Amino acid sequence: MPDPTDTPALVWFRRDLRDDDHAALYLALRKHARVFCAFVFDTDILDALPRRDRRVEFIRESLVELDASLRASGGQLIVRHGKAREQIVRLAVELGVGAVYANGDYEPATIERDADVARSLFDAGIGFVSSKDQVIFEKDEILTQSGRPFAVFTPYRNAWLRKADAFFLSSWPVHRYRHRLAPPIDHAGVPTLQDIGFEPTNLRELALPCGMHGAAATWTDFQRRIDRYHELRDFPARKGVSYLSVHLRFGTLSIRELARFAWQRDSEGARAWLSELIWRDFYQQILYHHPHVVARAFRPEYDSVQWLDNEAHFRAWCEGRTGYPIVDAAMRQLNQTGYMHNRLRMITASFLTKDLGIHWLRGERYFAQQLNDYDLAANNGGWQWAASTGCDAQPWFRIFNPVTQSRKFDPDGDFIRRYVPELTGVSGKVIHAPWAGPGTSSSLFDTRAYPPPIVDHDAARKACLARFSRLKPHA
Repeated sequence: MPDPTDTPALVWFRRDLRDDDHAALYLALRKHARVFCAFVFDTDILDALPRRDRRVEFIRESLVELDASLRASGGQLIVRHGKAREQIVRLAVELGVGAVYANGDYEPATIERDADVARSLFDAGIGFVSSKDQVIFEKDEILTQSGRPFAVFTPYRNAWLRKADAFFLSSWPVHRYRHRLAPPIDHAGVPTLQDIGFEPTNLRELALPCGMHGAAATWTDFQRRIDRYHELRDFPARKGVSYLSVHLRFGTLSIRELARFAWQRDSEGARAWLSELIWRDFYQQILYHHPHVVARAFRPEYDSVQWLDNEAHFRAWCEGRTGYPIVDAAMRQLNQTGYMHNRLRMITASFLTKDLGIHWLRGERYFAQQLNDYDLAANNGGWQWAASTGCDAQPWFRIFNPVTQSRKFDPDGDFIRRYVPELTGVSGKVIHAPWAGPGTSSSLFDTRAYPPPIVDHDAARKACLARFSRLKPHA
């Protein structure tokens, strides 16, 4: 096999849609005199999606900016549409590259895909180089003293903080070698949504900032607010969170830049937010070491929980018609915008699994369809936490009361009124449980306007405890 440094290289972009502080791009540019860049709209993924999908549109808009940035430096983003495992190999052969570079992924399906691509490339005499880019620590970089993966977050976080230093948080200086980008091979540019079989969504109406510039603007805004993160993060009606999750999901900015800033900043808010970034690493290593969590409980004994199968209740939850205002507001926000605040993710997941007794996997898969920032590791970890089936999960006997949660985290009902307009006539704190007190409009109890609760929380709580108590000897 020839020395790959004597030949061009190809960088395969996936969930890393930026051209700065990019591990694979840096390594390729440093080792090769010419570097091509490519992205594949992978039909193995796209074929299962609805024809209107905000994530596809977000990716497409981000690719337009990435292509323009690469062209400004003399390069180009080559975009293909088809099965990625075939398209990348074919393109690598056509370009005569010595190696394909990509940033690693930790989902079982992508690990299998990359292994398949690597084998095909090897057969063609081409190398495959995978780099760490979307996390600070991956795979076996942080283990217990006995050499095992962590299954509890707090000791993992402590080990993460002990190991983190300027080296692990430093950026990859792509700018030093940008002159090695290979010149454009065509003027095709990025295909339209229609070219790949999709239609526009309400992404523009939502004003969701896309691409590297959108990520940078969102990050700049949050830096001014990060010191109060710990005070405001749990209140969905307040501007307390970073709104960076979709950018982290698609890599329009670097996790190292974010973690470095939080690590260096001496404030309680920054430390609290850094812990959230560490949770992200934690769930990625859980998925890598325990791929069974994709379809089963992290703790196998919880696969025997007797979940309920009430389709009417599930549809009411999906559509925001449960009769619990905070749950319904959260689900309607998700359906309308593709976004849900983290506190609301916990509340809605607890309600589905504990109040309605429906399998966590159904909720996880519904979120997978709707969330702009859907990430398998984080979504799966969060759902199993709420359902008490996962690692370091919420104990099964602790069950969120949706009314108490609503009163605590949306005290004035501002968030509820934004997404449940049927309740605009409800005064004061009655909005959290409108069936239980005075101050409602005359039409409130007309179920055509807003439904009564589909379950009684106290009764549902007792039923949930009974289901889980059968497993108590194994817990």
